[in-house]
Amino acid sequence: MQIVTMRDEHASPVLDVYRLGIGTRQATFETEVPDWAAFDAARLPEHRFVALDADGSLLGWVACSPVSGRPVYAGVVEHSVYVHPDARGRGVGRTLLDALIASTEKAGIWTIQSAVFPENTASLALHVACGFRVVGTRERIGRHYGAWRDVVLIERRSPVVD
Repeated sequence: MQIVTMRDEHASPVLDVYRLGIGTRQATFETEVPDWAAFDAARLPEHRFVALDADGSLLGWVACSPVSGRPVYAGVVEHSVYVHPDARGRGVGRTLLDALIASTEKAGIWTIQSAVFPENTASLALHVACGFRVVGTRERIGRHYGAWRDVVLIERRSPVVD
């Protein structure tokens, strides 16, 4: 497996993996995949990576966005990590999160956060293994396919960025 910076040439497989995640109804509140221009514009270019198999196929991706334009939150990002269903259990998610943590810490980002459905136990376990902690649960925060859903708030505070 090779981790490289996400580029325009990865657009189609990145969006395909995103589509597969949306299809599980356990990965995101999103119900439709954005076009590449919208996806690209919403994520920080220096902190997004793809995992490629030896044959060049895309195994997964990780990316983040600023949580706010306010200067006080300049070191806080929200992230997403998606792994192709055929690549699960191979350490792809862990490797992608490690790459994101390294790049954000190098850039002085002190907190990476996200919200995960409580039913997505594999994602929660992965994040805990990567140093994230559970902050709390937002109950019935959104309606998803007609049902109220909770999300578990997680964050990782960098031990090296002051």
